[in-house]
Amino acid sequence: MKNRVNWGRYAELRPHELVHIRETTPVVYLPWGGLTWHGPHLPLGLDLLIAEAVAERAARRTGGVLLPMVAWPIEGVPHQDTLSLSATTVRITLAETFAAIAHNGWHVAVLVSGHYSQAHDLLLLEAAMDAIKEHNLLVLAIPPLALVDEEMLDHGALWETSTLLALRPELVDLDALGQGPLTPAESGVVGRDPRYTASSSLGVTALNLAVERIIIAVEDLLNRRDPTPLIALYGNRRERFQAFIARYGNDPERAARAWWEEVSQREE
Repeated sequence: MKNRVNWGRYAELRPHELVHIRETTPVVYLPWGGLTWHGPHLPLGLDLLIAEAVAERAARRTGGVLLPMVAWPIEGVPHQDTLSLSATTVRITLAETFAAIAHNGWHVAVLVSGHYSQAHDLLLLEAAMDAIKEHNLLVLAIPPLALVDEEMLDHGALWETSTLLALRPELVDLDALGQGPLTPAESGVVGRDPRYTASSSLGVTALNLAVERIIIAVEDLLNRRDPTPLIALYGNRRERFQAFIARYGNDPERAARAWWEEVSQREE
């Protein structure tokens, strides 16, 4: 028998290896992204690539298992090349996924969300809270950079572009944005203009900070088995979203479309 490991990819583990990890480090990492248009300068799978990179780095440090990537968010940016599911389907998928994870004996689930939109994030938050209450599963479901600084959450802009430059620079083409003013509708950029600010060094910094924050949170959850910090985190995040809810409503899909319609003509 080969030496036992304390982390692995769920799909690649044999049963005895999975049992060993579950008994020693009962944490599951689930990278959740999307196939979403981010503009002409970035690939459609950016959210997936970032989510998996962060999740794998954290899993290697804390131990646990890494589930295969999930590419199905609710619609955030309407575009012919974006693939998404209805909010109802995503809710059911999350609920049944968390229920299965809890049923199989895992104590902590980390949903690393590479796809950020306020509406999508609210849906994840609610699903995490439901899993905590219904299954006593400690679910951390959050965009990694939100644990560092909420202002770093953008779309196709400085931080997403820098992060991918650190991970897969060959997939980034900033020249595709041209030289003129940017509007989100044409560029996909919501946030700081990446043409003059994005760099792989910034991306490395962002990745390292995000991974460290996740590690701290996971180790605390494993040691204390206390949902209180998660409940406080989600309460604070929901407070941050109150203005968004008041402006665009509670329906995730309608809210996401209304938000994009409003911001898409701004010049970044």
